[in-house]
Amino acid sequence: MKQKLMAFMVVMTIFSTSLVAQTPLTKIGYTNVDFVIARLPEAKKMQNELEVTKAQLDKAIGETYKEFQDKYEAYQKNGANMTDVIRADKEKELQSLQTRVQEMQNNAQTSLQNKQQQLLEPILTKVNDAIQAVGKENGFLYILNMDAGQGTTPIILFAASEENNATDLILKKLGVDPDKVEAEVTPAAAPAKPATTTPAPAPKKK
Repeated sequence: MKQKLMAFMVVMTIFSTSLVAQTPLTKIGYTNVDFVIARLPEAKKMQNELEVTKAQLDKAIGETYKEFQDKYEAYQKNGANMTDVIRADKEKELQSLQTRVQEMQNNAQTSLQNKQQQLLEPILTKVNDAIQAVGKENGFLYILNMDAGQGTTPIILFAASEENNATDLILKKLGVDPDKVEAEVTPAAAPAKPATTTPAPAPKKK
């Protein structure tokens, strides 16, 4: 019985070895899409456009907020000497300005996000096309993204070697020399936030 079992194990070992030898190895690549995007000229241009837009929005918000502050200070200084009708009119104007500043802040954030999405879409398409081309040309079955996104755990936690790191191949496909990229580049994926000036509360009616 023991001899039959040993013979069976030998046969199974030979069969398994033969099967593994006949099975092609799966070539799985990986990269970091944010890293790639940050090194593209288009991404730097996008970041500059977002900063210009943010500066314009901040300026508009700042001007409206200054108008509110000036009128609020004037109200505090002269409010006691105003008639009830004038005081009520000034309070209504201050409340309207306060609401406008808050709306401008909210709209600025939305405007920046929409502009970022608009500018980022063609860049993502270009990077994706490069990834598809690199995958096909180099026989990758998959190319995974190392970064799962801000605040999440990376998909690739360990890589025994850089052999299947497709980042340099993707950069070359995009016309970027991997040897000349900056050591550290701030990702262009997140635009700076607009001004968050909080106006003083509008005076309550007496």
